[in-house]
Amino acid sequence: MKQSFELLEEEYILSIGNKSRGTGRLLALDAARGLAVIGMYVQHFALNGMNGAIVSGNTTLLFVLCGGISYSIMAGRMKDLGTEPTAFRARMLARAVFVDTIGYLLIMLNTPYGVILPAYAALFVLALVLVRRSTRALFAAAAVLLVVSPPLMVLGGSFLSGAFLLRDIAGGPMSGLALAPAFVAGMAIGRLDLTKARTALSLAGGGAVMHAVGKLLGAYVLPGLSRSFEQWLIRVQGAAPVQPDPYAIWPLNVEQPLWHSLLWTAPHSASTFQTLTGLGAALLVLGLACLVPKRTAVVLGPFAAVGRVALTMYAAQFVVIWVLERAGIDYGLGGIPFGDLLVVIVTLAAGWLIARLPAGPLEAPMRRFDRAFSASRPAGAPPSG
Repeated sequence: MKQSFELLEEEYILSIGNKSRGTGRLLALDAARGLAVIGMYVQHFALNGMNGAIVSGNTTLLFVLCGGISYSIMAGRMKDLGTEPTAFRARMLARAVFVDTIGYLLIMLNTPYGVILPAYAALFVLALVLVRRSTRALFAAAAVLLVVSPPLMVLGGSFLSGAFLLRDIAGGPMSGLALAPAFVAGMAIGRLDLTKARTALSLAGGGAVMHAVGKLLGAYVLPGLSRSFEQWLIRVQGAAPVQPDPYAIWPLNVEQPLWHSLLWTAPHSASTFQTLTGLGAALLVLGLACLVPKRTAVVLGPFAAVGRVALTMYAAQFVVIWVLERAGIDYGLGGIPFGDLLVVIVTLAAGWLIARLPAGPLEAPMRRFDRAFSASRPAGAPPSG
């Protein structure tokens, strides 16, 4: 019974997965995820004043948003198949371990860029408490996290700075807590039918409004408010904060919380306003991808190819940077005419070639690893053996 159910699950997933090579919600989702990865390559290899406003910070939130959607879709598939809830939890815990390990291996390369995989892995675990909640509850949770996460993240960046695992969960702008609004929003969106034009229009329109509001606040409201807030902090904390003693016991050895960052709009600052702006852009991109008509959906194919092997492509950029740094080769193409376009073309070509393999170099072992820890069987069925 167990073996036949696993075969049924595999056939079900493959039948839906084939939509990513044709049309449907997964094609748009893969394309959006692919655009996020391509944007990261542009940011790391060809950043300049023109493309920086588009890719910096926004690509990370788009990547995490797509991750939340996939998370929700996977949970829904396993529920539809009658799989025990414990199987999904075990699979996500195992996947978190795999992704976290890859993340720390990339961090060991010590490239100039931050790695979000440990925070991404933390979200796989933290999101388990929300996976059975209603769609409305998920949207409400995302809205609450948009406001609550930044101050908690600032506190975590101070008090958890010396604890690596806890820092990945809630310690600063590259932590799971900082990215949680986008991930939980993705979980809610994953419950919707993205093949409906009304849904896609709502995502695109809502995202455009969020992005515009964030930009307007950043241009006309936050500069003055930030100056006033920083002056108040100086009066309260003093102009020269007392440097902590690194040998003192906790929490006497921690830096003061960076409260002024709550009003930042810089990329990766993870303030409410930066997340509002970046998440709005991510929703706009996803909505537009879902609006592409079926007869012209072929234009999404190259981007979807990158999205299908997103983990491999994400990791590959750090390995390439490490190799180029070791060789002393300057890889910054931002100052070269059409350097960013060249990076986009090369990334699309690499993703297309890798996607033609039977399975992604990192995606296949990840799935084998998480399935090894999650024996899928129908809910209520007796354990085998």
